[in-house]
Amino acid sequence: MNGSEFRDALHSGRRVYGTMIASTSPRWVPLLASMPLDFVFIDTEHITIDREKLSWMCQAYRYAGLAPVVRIGSPDPYAACQILDGGACGLIAPYVETAAEVRELVGAVKRRPVKGAKLRAALSGQTPFEPALEAYVATQNRAHSLIVNIESVPAIDALDEILAVHGLDAVLIGPHDLSCSLGQPERYDTPEFEAAVTDIFRRARAAGIGAGIHSWMSASREASWCAAGANFIIHSSDIIATRTTLTAEVNALRQHLSDAGRATTDEGTTID
Repeated sequence: MNGSEFRDALHSGRRVYGTMIASTSPRWVPLLASMPLDFVFIDTEHITIDREKLSWMCQAYRYAGLAPVVRIGSPDPYAACQILDGGACGLIAPYVETAAEVRELVGAVKRRPVKGAKLRAALSGQTPFEPALEAYVATQNRAHSLIVNIESVPAIDALDEILAVHGLDAVLIGPHDLSCSLGQPERYDTPEFEAAVTDIFRRARAAGIGAGIHSWMSASREASWCAAGANFIIHSSDIIATRTTLTAEVNALRQHLSDAGRATTDEGTTID
C-alpha cells in the first residue's frame, strides 16, 4: 500500500492493518512484506531511533509496499517536516489536545515546504496561496497522512473541534495514556475506558476521519472495536509478538520435558 492509498483508506472507512516495528534490522523488511499488512508503525516517541536509521527504514518499507507511519516525540511541526523528508508516508503526533495544535501540524504535513509568515497567513485564512503554489503543495503532499493521538480527557472534550480541522486524516487512541487520564491506569476492561474508546471511534467516523487504536490485546477485542468504527488497526509489535510466541513455545517445551525450571509468563508491555 502506498501513501495515497493509505490516506484514502483512512477517510473511506476501509480497514488498514499494521504492526509496530522497533527493530532497525533490515531482515524485518522482506519478512513483513510477505505478511498480510498494509503499513508499519515506527515509534520515535518512546523508542530511540536516530534520523538516519529512521530514513532508511521508511524508504525500505515504502519500496516493499508497506506505508511507513511514524510517530514523532512531540506535536512539533518542524519535527514533522524532518520525518516526512526522511520518507515517511504518515505522521502521528502524540498527546494532541487542541485544534490549534492540529492546524500547525496540517501546515507541516499538507502545506510543506512553505513555512513562516506566509504559512501562518494561509492557515489563518487571511491570505490564501497563489493558485500555482496551491496546486504545487497539493501535489507534493498528496501521499502524506496526518494522524493525531487522542490520549486524554481534554482531547476528548475538544474532539469535535479537532476533527473539524481540514487536513486531518485520522485519530489514534493511545490506550495506556488514555487509561491514565481517565483515572483507570491500565484498566482496559472498565466501562469508562470502553465508553471513551467507542465515543472517539463514533465521532471520528461520523466526521469522515479514520479512527484507530494501538492494541496488543486479543483479536476478538480488536474486532469489537472495528465493529464500533475503528478502521486504522495497529496490532501488537515485533517485541510483543516475539515475547508472546517464545514464552508460549519454551514453556510448552519445558512442560513436555517435565522441566520445572525457569518458566515465565507473558506479561504486558505498554508504550502508548
